[in-house]
Amino acid sequence: MEVDSNQVCYTFDAAVEMAIKMEEEGFRAYLSAIRQLTNKGAKELLRDNALDELNHKHQLEKALLDGRMEGSEVLEQTIPTMRLDYVFKKQELGPQSGVREALIYAIHLEKGAVDFYGKVSDGCAGAPMGKLFAQLHKEESHHLQSLEDLYEQHFLTEN
Repeated sequence: MEVDSNQVCYTFDAAVEMAIKMEEEGFRAYLSAIRQLTNKGAKELLRDNALDELNHKHQLEKALLDGRMEGSEVLEQTIPTMRLDYVFKKQELGPQSGVREALIYAIHLEKGAVDFYGKVSDGCAGAPMGKLFAQLHKEESHHLQSLEDLYEQHFLTEN
């Protein structure tokens, strides 16, 4: 989802609807990738990430019903990442893709979410929506860092 860098802040409902759409697009991208894979480990990795997207979407839909966002686990700051999205080109997955390719794919999807929520939270800084999007930005950066840690643990060896 593309966000104008000069954007204004949205109403609560519009902001949450935009975030729900972002999470739905992430879920659909994971689902599409999973359906192409034959590698069990790669499918599991993407399945876990797809479930994270569904969980975020559910939290956001509940916020829409309640008219407010519950203060779930609060992360203190955005997590710095290794920026592996710059190291590896985003590639579509196919039946022969393995765990390494699935991790790179997931890293790119999460980086897209981090960028999206970062731009929106900056646009809403100081407004009630700012806190919601800043929290989502922090959560997505945490997911991205976890994926990068997993990649480093399994594929970046010191020789």
